[in-house]
Amino acid sequence: MSALPVELPIETERLVLRAHRMDDLDDLARFHGDPEVVRYVPWPVRDREATEETLRVKLTQTELVAPGQWLVLAVELRSSGAVIGEVLLKWASDRQGEVGFAFARDAQGQGYAAEAATAVLRLGFDDLGFHRITAVCIAENDASARLLARLGLRQEARLVDNVVFKGEWATQLVFAMLEDEWRSAGDPTT
Repeated sequence: MSALPVELPIETERLVLRAHRMDDLDDLARFHGDPEVVRYVPWPVRDREATEETLRVKLTQTELVAPGQWLVLAVELRSSGAVIGEVLLKWASDRQGEVGFAFARDAQGQGYAAEAATAVLRLGFDDLGFHRITAVCIAENDASARLLARLGLRQEARLVDNVVFKGEWATQLVFAMLEDEWRSAGDPTT
C-alpha cells in the first residue's frame, strides 16, 4: 500500500484543520491540562512540559504513509486563530479508518466538534477512499456518543469492561459508518 494523500489545511465555515505548530503550545496546554476535557480521552492530565513533549510528537503526525498511523490535526478557530481542539484520523487498515476528537471546554456545545469531525469524515471517505470509518468512546461519554450518532455513525457494539481506562475497567461503545451511508446521508452539520 502506498501513502494516502492528505492536503492540508482543511477549511470549514468556522475552522481550519491543520498540522500542529510549536506555537500551539499555550492553547494545547490549556485543554490538555483540564481534567474535565481529558476525562474520557486516553491521555492523563498534562502539565505544560508534558504537553510540549506530546506536541513534538504531533508535529510528525501530518501524513498517512502506512496503516496504523494517526493523522493528528489542530482545530483552529478562523475568527481568532486560537487552537480550540484536535481531530484525529487513523488509517486503520485497507480502506478503513478511525476518527477521534478532543475540544477545549469553552469550545464545547457550539458545533465545532461536529464541524471538524464532518470535515475528517469527508477527508476519509471522499478524498482517501475509505470504505468504513469507526469511532470508539467510553460508555459514560454521553456527549461524544450523541455527537457520533448525530454525525450518522451507528453504534455497532457495547464492549462491557473491555479495556482498563485510567486504572479502572471501562465499557467502550463502537460506532461506524460505511462509505455508501456517508454518500446517502448528506452533510450532518447543515
